[in-house]
Amino acid sequence: MSTNSGLVVILTALDLEYAAVRDQLTDLRVRRHPAGTRFEVGRISQSDCRVALGLVGKGNHPAAVLAERAMAEFSPAAVLFVGVAGGLWPNIRLGDVVVASKIYAYHGGTSEDDGLKARPKAWEIPHEADQIAHHVDRSAAWRRGLPVGAAPKVHFGPIAAGEVVQDSGISEQARWIRQHYNDAVAIEMEAAGVAQAGHLNRALPVVVVRGISDHADGSKAATDGQDWQPKAARHAAAFATALARELIIDGPASRGGADRDGSPTMPMTNRNIATGNAHVGVQAGQIYGNVTVGAGADQPIDLAASITDLRTHLKQAHLDGQLDEETYAAAEAELEAATACVSAGTAEKKSGLMVALKRLRGLVADVSELAARLAVIIAMVRDL
Repeated sequence: MSTNSGLVVILTALDLEYAAVRDQLTDLRVRRHPAGTRFEVGRISQSDCRVALGLVGKGNHPAAVLAERAMAEFSPAAVLFVGVAGGLWPNIRLGDVVVASKIYAYHGGTSEDDGLKARPKAWEIPHEADQIAHHVDRSAAWRRGLPVGAAPKVHFGPIAAGEVVQDSGISEQARWIRQHYNDAVAIEMEAAGVAQAGHLNRALPVVVVRGISDHADGSKAATDGQDWQPKAARHAAAFATALARELIIDGPASRGGADRDGSPTMPMTNRNIATGNAHVGVQAGQIYGNVTVGAGADQPIDLAASITDLRTHLKQAHLDGQLDEETYAAAEAELEAATACVSAGTAEKKSGLMVALKRLRGLVADVSELAARLAVIIAMVRDL
């Protein structure tokens, strides 16, 4: 599976968590999955980092299914799971942010005569994502958009993910968690499912970011009444979007990993030196498609191949969220009309071909790569 190096998927479980992340995004467009799931694709304010935002609901199982769906749909550089959680230690204050250094699926176990024995399953945060998250914390710039007086601290530690809302500090389950997972700093209900989906997708980086909205000790009703859920969700969303931006800027894809076809990325810096009577003829950075240098005027123009190539890139732009469903459908219709004109091969069809291409140009003008490719094709048609 090729990776979309400019996009991060962010998933949430609750509507208020979704709204907190959505507030950090601009240029949102709806993306409908064939199975009915709706994502919104936008950009983090003042950046080129694109985000596909989705709502998965409560529980590890739906989180795993919809995380897998998002990974298959967008091929993201990373997945962030963002929302609220209960803090398990007194030093974790309400409103603080926890980044999961490890995720425990704490409901695995075996029941024996002398009690329930833990069979822990755990996923660690990828090393590079962990390093970038610490960098975001140290910079403190992520707090700039928070309300005046908000000064949440970021904690790095294990998060326990189960299938029940934990709201007691003295229940049998609370004691069991302290006994078997006593290094966990927070507890919630979805992270294990997302982490498993990432692991099964070629170890795709998954980072869980949680704002602390209660202490999982019986005080949840009181803290919810004080609006700590939306406050904690805003803090987690602010950190997560700052992290997403840095993952795009500093992640592996930014350092010449692989393009979508798996080939090494061409460096963008070129230095050509000509001496004596020599001259530099062509200097190029990244090249998409075919390049012909010094072609004779009698070489035929393969217009059909150029339109087929454009169709491939049009589909990829749609998958990347650069074109919404309606625009993509209209663009495909114009491409079909253009293809029919080329197949007819008559001079009378040239005007119809040009009309279809110009309509297509209006539809994809905001996508610079498509607009550039289309300009070349239009120039071809004019020269026919």
